Amino acid sequence: MPRFEHGKAGLNWCDTCGTLILGQRCDVCSSAGRRFEVSKPGDVRPAMGKSVNVIASLFQKHFGTSDFLKGKTIFLNKVAGEDRTDEIVFQGMVIGTMRYDLHTRDFALDLRLEGARLLQPIAAKGVVEVGHDTGHLKGKNLPGSAVKGHKGGFKAGDPLIVVAGSLICSAVAKVPSNEIGKAEKAIGVRDVGKGALEVSKKRSSWARFVNANESHLRALESKGISDIKSFIGNNKLPVTLSFSGGKDSLACYGLISRATNKFTMIFVNTGLEFPETVRFVEEFAKKNHERLLVADAGNAFWEQVGSFGPPAKDFRWCCKVCKLAPLAEIIERNYPEGTVTVEGNRAFESFARSTIGFVERNPFVPNQIALNPIREWRAVDVWGYIWWRNLDYNPLYEEDFERIGCYLCPSCLESEWSNTSRLHPDLHARWTGHLMDWSQKNGAADEFVKYGFWRWKVFPRKMVQLSQEMGLKLPEERSDRLDLKWVKGVSPCVTGGYSAEGVLSVPKRRDFSMVAEALKTVGAVKHSKEFEIALVKNKDGTLKVFGGGQIVATGPTPESAERIFEAGAKALLRAQLCTECGICVRNCKPRAITLDRGLLINDERCTRCGRCVDACVVAHYYDKLVTGGNPQIATKVRRS
Repeated sequence: MPRFEHGKAGLNWCDTCGTLILGQRCDVCSSAGRRFEVSKPGDVRPAMGKSVNVIASLFQKHFGTSDFLKGKTIFLNKVAGEDRTDEIVFQGMVIGTMRYDLHTRDFALDLRLEGARLLQPIAAKGVVEVGHDTGHLKGKNLPGSAVKGHKGGFKAGDPLIVVAGSLICSAVAKVPSNEIGKAEKAIGVRDVGKGALEVSKKRSSWARFVNANESHLRALESKGISDIKSFIGNNKLPVTLSFSGGKDSLACYGLISRATNKFTMIFVNTGLEFPETVRFVEEFAKKNHERLLVADAGNAFWEQVGSFGPPAKDFRWCCKVCKLAPLAEIIERNYPEGTVTVEGNRAFESFARSTIGFVERNPFVPNQIALNPIREWRAVDVWGYIWWRNLDYNPLYEEDFERIGCYLCPSCLESEWSNTSRLHPDLHARWTGHLMDWSQKNGAADEFVKYGFWRWKVFPRKMVQLSQEMGLKLPEERSDRLDLKWVKGVSPCVTGGYSAEGVLSVPKRRDFSMVAEALKTVGAVKHSKEFEIALVKNKDGTLKVFGGGQIVATGPTPESAERIFEAGAKALLRAQLCTECGICVRNCKPRAITLDRGLLINDERCTRCGRCVDACVVAHYYDKLVTGGNPQIATKVRRS
């Protein structure tokens, strides 16, 4: 399984066949290959279509050549960075790193030592010759007086090849070429090596890559099919395939179609899919004569975005509303007893998925068992398998997209958002316009949208650093969160026990009687519709909730007061921000919940088990929706 930490991951390259080896040996020449390293976790993928064009343009721009890339396979390895950052693997070496620069809104190239040694004999520009008496070079800033000459012009920040006698260095320009002679710090040397490297004359192709790795791909397929068969053979539930139109679910199709002929494809149309994806899914199912169910979210996103604000990497309410809700509904309608669903989740995709097992259950879709047969596959395994089995794939992968999902997803990269503007200017304009309106209403500068700050509720260090570099004043978190003002933190009551009081600024979208309904999941409720007050009692204590957002909780211990206060705040939020997605209904085993312009709770059936709260998108993101919403803070500090 992948390790999401600093360090290197080892891979093998066959110099004879000019390709990456995924297994123990090359199937064409039987070579074990040459070991080389990439940064962890090492989820290497092929560079395809316009991705190759981007790479070629960078080398052409900085070194006046890109012909050496022609007729060769290139791989990319995703690493941490501001936005898209990929190591470029060529000829079994990392020759550089391409990154999308949020300042310039364009790609930049960082040259590695192997790239400098490879390009030095063929570069038409970007080469600087320095004297032999410069001493130790690695990590050194060289003065302009050390420069003996250079090929072509360059700008500050551009990658350079530095030649010092027999030494070849990867470097970066500290000043433009026309100022190099006078600068005290003209060139920053990064790494140093001896001798040039040759560009291989052997041509390589993806067909050769597949041939070299056929036994590895066959073994992956055999294990995947065996895993699926072993589970569904002992389970009587109907089998489905979650088919998103992306590469991972496509690989799963290859497995499940060989494991059984009794399965149905399910596609969730979130209403935010690329047109190419919708078309591809429909045409793929038709061409392969497969049954396809479509769970359609319709206009759900645009109906709810006004209440929740833009989704964020740490606030993905849209997934619950636009994906899980229609999925749960279509499964309940077609498979009331449940289904076993094969999904394309991979451990390499993210830290959150790094520990997924073969069998998982989704708490938001209670009657679905998920199987993850490609959980240990790398992206390059997926693509090798797709090509080996000659499976049609989504054409968007040829347009320099790493992942295929909702076109406005906050988890997509700014570089991919730029691709969306090129392919679908209408979709790009609609979301950008909405973001600009939202930004103005929340007192944020246009740069907040332009540079992608909207993608987080609480900003990570890299975005805080970017704002400082750009001179932007950035709050600690996005400004559209609801505010919980504490009148009194958890503290001893005069009458005994402990109490907490606060006011939650929640929009009033529904009548207060709906708040009283939601509070039934907390405890026994008495309420006055006229005076908009509800009294709730349970084992933790007593709760008062008012129509103006005031919440007063009392309990025998600080912990009990905290619990009932938070339960009351979540119920208030659920009542007013309910999307009517129905996930809570499907998670309620006693069938105590119905929806009628909001939550309705059957007191006689409700066991107050909390499953509906755990499944609710509003309650799930309580800490992202509400500023100061953690009751534990109030145990230490009183607020007024």
